[in-house]
Amino acid sequence: MNITSQIKKPINLEMELFEKKFYESMSSKVALLNRIMYYIVNRKGKQMRPMFVFLTSKMVSNGDVNDRTYRGAAVIELIHTATLVHDDVVDDSNRRRGFFSINALWKNKIAVLVGDFLLSKGLLLSIDNKDFDLLKIISVAVREMSEGELLQIEKARKLDITEDIYYEIIRQKTATLIAACCALGACSVLPEDNVVVEKMRKFGELIGMAFQIKDDLFDYTDGEIGKPTGIDIKEQKMTLPLIYVLNNCSKQEKRWLINSIKNHNKDKKRIKEVISFVKDNNGLAYAEETMGKFRHEALQILNEFPDSEYKKALALMVNYVIERKK
Repeated sequence: MNITSQIKKPINLEMELFEKKFYESMSSKVALLNRIMYYIVNRKGKQMRPMFVFLTSKMVSNGDVNDRTYRGAAVIELIHTATLVHDDVVDDSNRRRGFFSINALWKNKIAVLVGDFLLSKGLLLSIDNKDFDLLKIISVAVREMSEGELLQIEKARKLDITEDIYYEIIRQKTATLIAACCALGACSVLPEDNVVVEKMRKFGELIGMAFQIKDDLFDYTDGEIGKPTGIDIKEQKMTLPLIYVLNNCSKQEKRWLINSIKNHNKDKKRIKEVISFVKDNNGLAYAEETMGKFRHEALQILNEFPDSEYKKALALMVNYVIERKK
């Protein structure tokens, strides 16, 4: 049994029912929209986000889930899918998880409208059921994701990202959505327990931080990882291995690095030299150590809860984030 199946095992029934409810939540009277929704549903990824929602809700409530949990999982998946559709338009990307993206098949205008449709479906699912506490959690996440993307664009122009700014960017861009999943799961079953909801939000945030650092490390790894080696450098994205080396090398080396990223980011030979320089100057080792710290903090939060198959699955999820190969 692979690790994803092991993680999913305690919530197999919930995930099966969720898939049916999720597809129903995407339905429309417009035939074109239904065709696109069918395409999206049949090309879904690992569905990590709904898994976080269900595992969290069951861990904090001794195995309980309710209709709010299913709606919370559906809302997060609707909004996450909307952001992916919009991201592909922004990035002019023709592929998503090995398949053609929505904008590649139906053009940008339709893709933007589909993203808007998914976003509104998510909001209405919460409003129609008066899940205002869940809606607040997800709305904060959407705001922060937008701010994180814009902060990264702003800083990429000057290449002046400090480690603290980097952590703020990845917290908003990546970690905030996983944090929202865990907070939604807890809030769906324990709406009055702000302490547990906040604890699980923090747990999700820590996993999200580790997840993004792992993605950063892939930029320096050869192999089938879903993105080409050196793509972050080509796109002038300041990742943790690079930031660490920039802050710990000589002025002359720093000038060469910044010049390489700004003016020679299409030169394959130069990019290889940058990758080697970052590796040789402990950039990867530092990022791996930092990722390990986030993992340790996340597991410490889990240890505050009684042992259960759900807690064990969440611990597996933490380790999967760190050890995944793509």
